[in-house]
Amino acid sequence: MFRFVVRRLLVAALTLVVISLVTFGLFFAVPSSPAKVMCGKNCTAEDIAQVERRLGIDQPLPRQYADFVGGVFAGRTYGEGDFRQDCPAPCLGYSFRNNQPVTEIVAQRAPVTFSIVLGGAVLWLGIGISLGMVSALRRGTAFDRAAIGVTLAGASMQVYFFGLILLYLLVYSTGLLPFPSYTPLTESPARWAAGLLLPWMTLGFLNSALYARLSRAQMLETLSEDFIRTARAKGLPARQVHTRHALRAAITPIVTIAGLDIGTSLGGTFITETIFGLQGLGKATVEAVQFLNLPVVMATVLLAAVFIVVANIVVDVLYAVIDPRVRLS
Repeated sequence: MFRFVVRRLLVAALTLVVISLVTFGLFFAVPSSPAKVMCGKNCTAEDIAQVERRLGIDQPLPRQYADFVGGVFAGRTYGEGDFRQDCPAPCLGYSFRNNQPVTEIVAQRAPVTFSIVLGGAVLWLGIGISLGMVSALRRGTAFDRAAIGVTLAGASMQVYFFGLILLYLLVYSTGLLPFPSYTPLTESPARWAAGLLLPWMTLGFLNSALYARLSRAQMLETLSEDFIRTARAKGLPARQVHTRHALRAAITPIVTIAGLDIGTSLGGTFITETIFGLQGLGKATVEAVQFLNLPVVMATVLLAAVFIVVANIVVDVLYAVIDPRVRLS
């Protein structure tokens, strides 16, 4: 198991190095110089050169990449004299448009996205897997047909449609829920949950549809396997057969999709954040693209890649925990 985890960590480290190179290259992929974009249209050549010195992009590319990586681990300084700007580790760049290190921007926005995604994931995994499992065990019944209809409706809807419906019904019309907002969990857990309940309900319903259909199909396939018939023939209780044997075998592909969904969503849920007026990573990324705030774009892209890589590592480890054959291979 230890060697298995070490191999996955080494592959992840190599992947992050490649991603950092590609992400760093994005900084120079714009049609014009980043210094011209940040300086404006009326800048002189001298002004552009000054901005380049402040950004540190007047150096050769290998030196710039080394400074970028070094800044992540040890911090760095941009500019000199009156234009000196310190960026403490982990430094993901400095946004002269916002006049603050990108790390501070990420630190302000990331808790909002984390709260939305993790709360929604608890709902969509809990509801989806439970509904799919019960539906498979009651195949052909009225409950099964109703569950299939509900999940089909959920899979057909979009966040911007269903979210607006809930917003109108539960906030504007009835006032049952407060308008979505973000309050730090450490400040008030009750207000934190109340302000994010509507986004959680939206993501929970829409995403649980996929997991319900997938878990139902996997459970039906697993229940027809020989080892399930053997467990029943041995006289094991139905509850033990379904939860300990069938669900454990059926959940493996669900873990893969869940890990990737959560990892991708942590990189930003722009539509959800926009609908409910929440300032998360997704909205910060789109705003940075609109205003050509390249350091923020570069940092958020790299951060999203890190989330996906970490999610893959977690999925691989969970595979080894769920399926002993992975540990033995």
